[in-house]
Amino acid sequence: MAAWENSPLLKGKVIVVTGSASGIGFETARLCTAMGASVLGVDVTKRFDHVEEFYRADLSDGRAIDALVDVLPQGIDGIANIAGLPPTAPADKVLKVNLFGLKRLTLGLMPKLNDGASIVNLASLAGFGWPQSVPAIRASESVDIDDVAAFMAQHDITNAGGRSYFFSKEALIAWTQANRWTWRDRGIRMNSVSPGPVDTPILGDFIETLGARAEEDMRVMDRPGRANDIAPVVAFLLSDMTTWIRGTNIPVDGGMSSNILCEMHGLI
Repeated sequence: MAAWENSPLLKGKVIVVTGSASGIGFETARLCTAMGASVLGVDVTKRFDHVEEFYRADLSDGRAIDALVDVLPQGIDGIANIAGLPPTAPADKVLKVNLFGLKRLTLGLMPKLNDGASIVNLASLAGFGWPQSVPAIRASESVDIDDVAAFMAQHDITNAGGRSYFFSKEALIAWTQANRWTWRDRGIRMNSVSPGPVDTPILGDFIETLGARAEEDMRVMDRPGRANDIAPVVAFLLSDMTTWIRGTNIPVDGGMSSNILCEMHGLI
């Protein structure tokens, strides 16, 4: 355990962590607990490690999300929206869990958040190209989780080339930025973290889906990320040290996004 993990950075805070049973979600729950938070874990898989309380919920189901909102307590200081599905999952499920369910849960919990709360959305390097998807992103703003199939058909969003996953992360980054000041009167802020390839149980799903693109990324990187590379940045954003960071997407990708930008602008 790193020495800074014993820091009381989140002491006394109540933090909801979705996807708390594995990967980055598990590591985030563990780290937040080590830093003094009471963690309320949410996942479809029961696992009680490093959480104060556990709530089982399917975040692709609108009714399950509404029920979760009902049973979670008042006085929440932070939400770490980590739960997500890889591009090998059915496309509608990917969009529901990674985007529409995340939004429904977050907005549903807004009355239960304390003033000064922090919301951290786990996006991805896959969302880097969001400016090219603005029309579909705008169209997604009014889509309910139960209407995802019609939206996908209209905008030709399928699993081909991992498009469902890429769009879910593009829209999530845009949603985070668009809500930079939405709850400013209550001091509630929203930011996102964008990992590159991370060595979690679903890394193989990305390599399988993206093929040569993933192989090229892995060639450029010195190594895949690890869950414990990502969780500290999430914990930092949940802390009171970051009240002036709003609507920001932080790449935690070993330099991959900087590499892409340098290539785009002729600096390589």
